[in-house]
Amino acid sequence: MSTIFNLVFAVPTLIVLSRWLWPLPLPLWVKIATGLLMLAASQFHLWSRVSSGSVFAPEFPRPFVILFNWAFGALLLLALFQLVLDLGTVATMLVRQAAIHQPAPLRYAAAGLAAVLAAIGVANALRVPPVRDVTVMVHDLPPSFDGYRIVQLTDLHISRVFTAGWAQAVVERTNAAGADLTVVTGDFIDGSLAMRQADVEPLRRLSAPDGVYAIPGNHEYFFNYGEWMRHLSAMGFRLLTNGHAVIDRGSDQLVVAGVTDLSARGAGEAAPDLGQALRGAPAGAPIVLLDHQPRNAAAAAARGVALQLSGHTHGGMIVGLDRLVARGNAGFVSGRYAVDGMTLYVSNGTGLWPGFTLRLGVPSEITRFTLRRTT
Repeated sequence: MSTIFNLVFAVPTLIVLSRWLWPLPLPLWVKIATGLLMLAASQFHLWSRVSSGSVFAPEFPRPFVILFNWAFGALLLLALFQLVLDLGTVATMLVRQAAIHQPAPLRYAAAGLAAVLAAIGVANALRVPPVRDVTVMVHDLPPSFDGYRIVQLTDLHISRVFTAGWAQAVVERTNAAGADLTVVTGDFIDGSLAMRQADVEPLRRLSAPDGVYAIPGNHEYFFNYGEWMRHLSAMGFRLLTNGHAVIDRGSDQLVVAGVTDLSARGAGEAAPDLGQALRGAPAGAPIVLLDHQPRNAAAAAARGVALQLSGHTHGGMIVGLDRLVARGNAGFVSGRYAVDGMTLYVSNGTGLWPGFTLRLGVPSEITRFTLRRTT
């Protein structure tokens, strides 16, 4: 996988080197030095693997990880802008029937815009998200659960980027949201327990009257899944790994179920099994399902799930890129979807993978759901 990352992300840099840098009227030594810096930035994931053994956990000091993300993002955006300039140049040449050259100031302007947008994207990703309110109508919701509130965190990706200070601020905002129940739908971390133990510690203070429930995401399987599950359980999370819990309000009941991630089988762990998760659940009680990836939403709807909460996609991170991300997730990428009578909500994520920490037009979120009764 790391080789694929290296090759894929070298392509935009080659576009920048050949189509943006080389034609500029600069001394050769400046071009060589700039080109080497760009190549180094493009191999961010290679340096991450060297630092920690995994492309998913860069173990540099936080300012360096942030700088790498900015440079990496600026390169990708500049490659896109240069392609647009090239297409515009070709179109103009066809109209004028004459050769033209892209002026150097236009190339510099493209680079400046890419640098500014990358900085904005990194800043957007690093913020502590606001609370986003979503009302969900649930058919035949028991009266005592009308107005019930659930707060969802997902894709925290606690890492060198999203450290203990950020996690503490997220916990404070989440606890202040006044939810009845708090859930975390996977991708807690990027790194081993030894790397991340201090940074996840603030999550121990998450609290809600009906408890804090969680499921694993795909990234937990990259870093000693069993060790992380034991640690999260010891921190007070009730892990719903192909299981469920029943919340009672007098004679009324609400089922909260959870499944493992689709990547579990490849890691030698139990694959997601909704049948097992719902085994023994009280008949007729509305079901809220926690499933890190949204791809199996139709199957959940067929089992009578009322509300599925997912993450994984990060909302696509950048407007336009979200369309590509949706293609790999059964068309689901961000926000609310109606799926055969079930409501699916795909969160943009609370944090973000430290290997691509940019958001443009796709804000992070702490999501507060209010359940409302409909008949």
